[in-house]
Amino acid sequence: MKTSEQENIGGANMARRSFLRYAGLGVASAGLLATAACHKDHKVVVGGGIDIGAKGDLAILNYAYALEQLEAAFYIQVITTPYSGMTSDEKALFTSIRDHEVLHREFFKAALGGNAIPALTVDFSTIDFTKKSAVLGAAKAFEDTGVKAYDGAGYLIQDAGYLTIAGKIVSVEARHAALISNMLVAGSFAADDQVDSNGLNKSATIAEVLPIANTYLKTKVSATNYSYVA
Repeated sequence: MKTSEQENIGGANMARRSFLRYAGLGVASAGLLATAACHKDHKVVVGGGIDIGAKGDLAILNYAYALEQLEAAFYIQVITTPYSGMTSDEKALFTSIRDHEVLHREFFKAALGGNAIPALTVDFSTIDFTKKSAVLGAAKAFEDTGVKAYDGAGYLIQDAGYLTIAGKIVSVEARHAALISNMLVAGSFAADDQVDSNGLNKSATIAEVLPIANTYLKTKVSATNYSYVA
């Protein structure tokens, strides 16, 4: 399933202009987009896979874009094929998360422009979307990994504008993670498996995150310049 096949979800217009309004971006974002457009060919297509390219902000944005493509595709599937017994409240929550993830995906796609990696082909064959436990388990894995990925790559972002946007996005991802965790185990919204003894969210490197993401991708993503080759 190509993630790019889902551009308009639930009537939501995911056009670039709409997203920028959603994200609260204005003149500053225009500058960021222009800067990105001036740097071409940072991504690398290798065989049937993708490499996020040379070190720098564009590589980190493509890393985030890959993860957001994966999360958006997952929640689109959750809503398209709801598990048995999904309540109206649960569907509403998953729909909100899906819309956030699609917006995040579209932001990175627009920000990267011609530097964006292609749409990735996902592989969710190991997830039983008919079972609530399987969906929540996978959702927790995606959300927890996503938050740790942003926390682990934030220091690599050089542009303050990009860093600010990443901070806004990871804040939303952390809310998703807390909600999903609480749906699995009441009161576990900030459990020890995600928060360390100092009350800080745990982080993960690019080399630690991409092998997990690639488990659910047919289009394998590498980050050669960050010590990971799929």
